[in-house]
Amino acid sequence: MPQAIVYAVEGHSAEQKKKLMQGITQAFVDAWDVDPQRVIVQIVECAGDSKSKGGVPFGELG
Repeated sequence: MPQAIVYAVEGHSAEQKKKLMQGITQAFVDAWDVDPQRVIVQIVECAGDSKSKGGVPFGELG
């Protein structure tokens, strides 16, 4: 059973997350020829002030 975990800063809509999960599921179906019902996708979100890039919190990036 394939599983993908996506780490992201919060702020995306439910529709955007659904679209991402559907796309990742389809990628497994296409690449590994598995039943989509066997694919697990999880999005782990954190606040923008809990993650940084180049030492700058995401909440402060433009």
